[in-house]
Amino acid sequence: MAISKDFTSILFKEWEINFLQCYPNGFLKYTDLCNILQLTAGLHAELGGIAFSDMQEYHQAWVLSRMRVEVRRLPKWKDVVTVKTWINSLENSRSVRCLELYLGGEKIVGCETFWAVFNTDTRRPEALALPHAHFEKYPNDKATSVQFSKIDTTVETRFVTEKMILFSDLDIVNHANSVKYLEWCLDYAEPEILLNRQIESFEMNYLKEVSLNETVVIKKSVAENPMTFTVSSSDKVCFALQLNCRGNSKS
Repeated sequence: MAISKDFTSILFKEWEINFLQCYPNGFLKYTDLCNILQLTAGLHAELGGIAFSDMQEYHQAWVLSRMRVEVRRLPKWKDVVTVKTWINSLENSRSVRCLELYLGGEKIVGCETFWAVFNTDTRRPEALALPHAHFEKYPNDKATSVQFSKIDTTVETRFVTEKMILFSDLDIVNHANSVKYLEWCLDYAEPEILLNRQIESFEMNYLKEVSLNETVVIKKSVAENPMTFTVSSSDKVCFALQLNCRGNSKS
């Protein structure tokens, strides 16, 4: 395990928004927002010596379990944003990481993530094998106004589509990448919701990994606000997404 000389317990990282990351209206895609946040988290773990390459000595990896994102507004093409990240808690196999995205000194996105240590051989959670005392923890510092929660998957839903997991869906842990689930679901949200930047917050629960050639069923809630999507395999919910949009609730 190598700790970088540039390591600090709170990381600030700049990103410039490029056109490949934007919707037709020129604003950052929600999926690419999540990619930027997760890349920043990964960089911080790498600098602190607890990244994927370090953990693979023990056949371990971080996997995302829950994620809540609160969006005041989205950055647009050519904007330079700064992501701030820190660890709220890290104990045994679980860690809560906070992230904030700033534009011109203004916080425009807050994010709270819940990660688990995952054995890539047994595909089961286990305690982190690497030391992490050099990471200062900030248990009282939150990035969101509401903590992530368990999404209700018993709401009334309707069938949207079936999808087979393709090679392009996989990540370095050899399962469907966490942002891919969001992408699959948002493809079946009304485009106006995305283009008009109506999403005030969204939350994701990752319940079970899905793998290459597995077929999943995507369903969408009858209620429109909050709007819930589920991704299921063999009648078991693997992923849930809840979108909370600006405006009055409808059903």
